[in-house]
Amino acid sequence: SSPLMEQLNFFHDHTLLILIMITVLIAYIMFMLFFNKFTNRYLLHGQTIEIIWTILPAVILMFIAFPSLRLLYLMDEINSPLITLKAIGHQWYWSYEYSNFLNLKFDSYMIPTNELDMNGFRLLDVDNRIILPMNNQIRILVTATDVIHSWTVPSLGVKIDATPGRLNQTNFLINQPGLFFGQCSEICGANHSFMPIVIESIPMNYFIKWISSQMNSL
Repeated sequence: SSPLMEQLNFFHDHTLLILIMITVLIAYIMFMLFFNKFTNRYLLHGQTIEIIWTILPAVILMFIAFPSLRLLYLMDEINSPLITLKAIGHQWYWSYEYSNFLNLKFDSYMIPTNELDMNGFRLLDVDNRIILPMNNQIRILVTATDVIHSWTVPSLGVKIDATPGRLNQTNFLINQPGLFFGQCSEICGANHSFMPIVIESIPMNYFIKWISSQMNSL
């Protein structure tokens, strides 16, 4: 649901294809060794083949390393964000602050199963969702107040540690409307499994209306 996650998927497929090619080649060579009855008792060394099987793995590793490094730098790039969101991890809930707006902040708790609506998502839905505009660069600043947490939304390709006394940042762009779910991905205590993340992506005009209603209610 984001360009970065799309690139990560492409990289995964690219690497898997290389692994399949290596596996098929090695399986074929092993099969031929097991069932080949011919031997050469005068063969003492083969410098040509040794050069090939030394250089070839290095070339294959370069085909994996260069796309990987490109992706690493892309994920660290901050591209003039429209909105800055600050996420603060607590035991065991998240707090959010919209830094571009005055006093717009709220806590986000998981909705207990016995209070959940029929169309709710068990252990994933929260009482206050993060509302963000689609097709815009979003910067997120992540920290924690007590222990290490990890703010993770897999479908957006975002995973960043929330460390007490430290401010980490990353950015993402959501390219479609919808609900995106995540969870804390760093074991942080007894209720580690019960501090989900929910992002609701909406068009910009609806986001402006939501911001206006939140500011008016302050």
